[in-house]
Order: sequence, then structure tokens, then C-alpha cells
Amino acid sequence: MRLSLLLPLLFTMSNLEAQNRWVNPVKQLLKEGKPVIGATITTASVDVAAQAANMGFDFLWIEMEHSPITLETARNMVLATRGLKAVPFIRVPVNEMWTAKRALDAGALGVVFPFTSTPELARQAVDACKYPPNGRRGSGPGLPSFRWPAPQGYADFADENAMVITIIEEKRAVEKIEEIAATKGIDVLFIGTNDLSHSYGFRGSQDPPEVKDAIRKIVAAGKKYGVPVGRPAASPQQIEELLKEGFTFFQGPADLVMMNAGARPLLDKLGKAAPSMKDRPMY
Repeated sequence: MRLSLLLPLLFTMSNLEAQNRWVNPVKQLLKEGKPVIGATITTASVDVAAQAANMGFDFLWIEMEHSPITLETARNMVLATRGLKAVPFIRVPVNEMWTAKRALDAGALGVVFPFTSTPELARQAVDACKYPPNGRRGSGPGLPSFRWPAPQGYADFADENAMVITIIEEKRAVEKIEEIAATKGIDVLFIGTNDLSHSYGFRGSQDPPEVKDAIRKIVAAGKKYGVPVGRPAASPQQIEELLKEGFTFFQGPADLVMMNAGARPLLDKLGKAAPSMKDRPMY
């Protein structure tokens, strides 16, 4: 075939490939300024994760910091999301390169980094999720590419779509929030509201003026640097208020909390009260 005829064909094929590339829907929605919400998975059940992934949630928050979920179970949960709506994210136990590497190589398409309290830790979080020259993620694409078969190659796919979610949950992080928010590659600034309150000495209460002011500073930094801001959300009413404040990324209640909320109206109707804490033995 003559080169003059071949070039337009190659150009058309290249355009079609670019148009057909899969884009992380959570990342895309946030880019458009639209809200996203995830289900928090704390039970070591692949069935629960698969059901939640098919309910309409945008992502799964697979909880490995505050639950006994193992990496092997998390991998099975990730595989169970194939063909379902929700994108699997994993909250790792600590902000370290190796914890993020294992989560990503298990097929998570986002890592939630706890206690990202310094600009150095923010940079480390990004480095852990990006391949060189954009970061320092080691190459081991066998398992993740089975979950995410990418025509352009897994490394390029992951650099474009894997999300870096940094949790701001300490007073010292608020003091450095401008530098943290300015870190290139962060996709979400997530406020760990309970730990943030503890850091200010208030045992989880978010009513004190110091805590409210800290939250406002984080939201303002996110807005300034174009980084979406998130936090936990327990009810539709709370989400309505948080949307007005500029939040777009929501961690929904945990699976066991939602199970209790679904069962409670039925039990209450029949007078089946839950046992109080004082009736439960401490030993």
C-alpha cells in the first residue's frame, strides 16, 4: 500500500484507540466536579464486596488499616469487582512504599494513605503509585494486568488511572496543608475527621472551633490547588450539607453499619431491641 494511503489509516486507528481507552470513572467524575461515594468494606467477605460493588457505589474502600482483611482476601475482592460498577481502592495500614506496592499489584486502582502529615509523605504516596520517571513504583504487572487488561500497556494505564488518596488527620498536617496540597499527583485530600479531632485533643468531636477551622483550611487548600476534598459521610442529610461546603469524595458507612441500618426498622417494628452495651460482659 502506498504511504500516502497508509498514513490516514494509521491516524484513524490511533484516534480510535485513544477514544476507546478506558478512563477511571471516579477520577473522571471528580475532574468534572461531580460527587463520588464508596462503600467501606471491613468484613473478610468476597460476597459482601461483590454485592456492594454492584449496588451503585462508585468505589469500594477496602479497609486494611482498621480491619483484619488480609492481602489475599483483598485480592479476591478486587477480582470480584470485574464487570461491576465500583472501582476497588485499598486503605493500606501505613504510608509506606511497600504497602502501596502490594495493594496496587493486587489490582487496586487507588491507594488510601493514612496519616499523610508532611509534604515528604505526600510525595512518597505519589511515588509509590507511579512508575518511573513519574515515581518509584516497581514493575510487577502480572496480577494487576489480569484485572485491568490495558491495550496501551499496564504501566501507562496505571499511571493514568490509579488514584492517590492522602488522608489528612493530624494537626501537623494542617500546619503543612499548603505544601501537601501542592504535591503534584495527589488525586484527593481526604479528611480523617475523627483522628483529626483526637489530634487537637477533642476525642473525636468535630464541634470545637479549632477542629472546624482545621477542616476549613483543608477545604480551602484543596480548592486553591484544584484537588478534590473528601471525608466520611454517614447520612443523606450530612452529604447534602457537605456538598455545599465543597466536598465531592465521600467514604460511605461500613458494611456492618449498613447491615444494622437495614435490619433496624424490621426489628423495631416487632419490638426487638438491640442489647445495650451494659448488658454485655467485659470478659
